[in-house]
Amino acid sequence: MKLTVRNLDNKEVGDIELAEEVFGLPVRRDILARVVNWQLAKRRAGTHKTKGVSDISGTTKKPYKQKGTGRARQGSLRSPQFRGGAVIFGPVVRSHGFDLQKKVRRLGLKTALSAKQAEGKLVVVDEARLDEAKTKALRARFDALGWASVLIIDGAVNEAFARAARNLPKVDVLPEQGANVYDILRRDTLVLTRAAVQQLEARLK
Repeated sequence: MKLTVRNLDNKEVGDIELAEEVFGLPVRRDILARVVNWQLAKRRAGTHKTKGVSDISGTTKKPYKQKGTGRARQGSLRSPQFRGGAVIFGPVVRSHGFDLQKKVRRLGLKTALSAKQAEGKLVVVDEARLDEAKTKALRARFDALGWASVLIIDGAVNEAFARAARNLPKVDVLPEQGANVYDILRRDTLVLTRAAVQQLEARLK
């Protein structure tokens, strides 16, 4: 499939042939959901924790004798029914990550790229490069192109461009190696440079 290539001044500078096996797959919501859930689970901190009986400071003495008081039998003041006592089956420090097959992760990335192409929200630019890091100038170019929520993927990110885009809300800039399903789906428009297209096709074919 062919796609028109533009520059940051919104002028056509040629076209590019996109590989069907990377940008022309059917959209599978189940694969996208699996990969996004895997990504979000993997980045959870998992540092939540409550105190069990062994973590509560206090005496191990039996509060009162077993029989003859008329009260319910108790073995410890650190039990959950007492104020300041333990939490039973509370969360513990752990990893929320789980394994996902490499072929499913590759298919998820190709499906996300194909979904943007199918929606007409995939844009290919000649290069994402600025001579100086001026956020105001880049914002004006984005407004002219109609980009409000955008992810820009380049082969090798230009430092001045990345610094200029850093303060713009809903604008992300990633190198090709960092392309991932979650970031592609969370932004409305996906912008790839020629170099990013070539590297993604070489990586995913």
